[in-house]
Amino acid sequence: MPEPVGDAEVRDALPEDLDASGLAGPVSFPDNSRRRIPGLLYLGVAAACVLVWAGAGDAVLVNDGFLYVAVALAGFGVYCLSAGWQLGVDATEALVQATRHVGFPVGHASASMGWRGLRSRPTWRILVYSAEEPPAQRGLVLVDAVDGRVLEHFVEENPEDWSQYSTSWSTSSDVDSS
Repeated sequence: MPEPVGDAEVRDALPEDLDASGLAGPVSFPDNSRRRIPGLLYLGVAAACVLVWAGAGDAVLVNDGFLYVAVALAGFGVYCLSAGWQLGVDATEALVQATRHVGFPVGHASASMGWRGLRSRPTWRILVYSAEEPPAQRGLVLVDAVDGRVLEHFVEENPEDWSQYSTSWSTSSDVDSS
């Protein structure tokens, strides 16, 4: 029989399938068209509710609530089908579009998925920094994830002070001579 483990020895750990520290290579973002699957399920349950409501007649356990639930599920199912956009542009392609649009060589960049509008149209939000060390410019570019159009962009001089992080970036006037 194993010896009991004390509270100080217990550690939380991620399951292996969720641990991203060992991953190498490109990461793919799940496609939004997966929203269509639950949409179809909602429509199927709504149809079943209507059939039960219509076929039950004067049953004790079946009332007009089945019809109300069917209408609500059908509405949400239609919304899920409508919001299930097929991604036409992955993060790498969106980064290429952003790089073309900002007008400076890009060094570090980050991409995240956001959604806009009532139908939740997917949009890549690309944050880019210029290639200098430290970066002199930064920009934010919104790229439509369905057709790859650049929706909006903003570029500015980098207002962040990076001199405290590396002495190789500081100028001779920043270094104390004593």
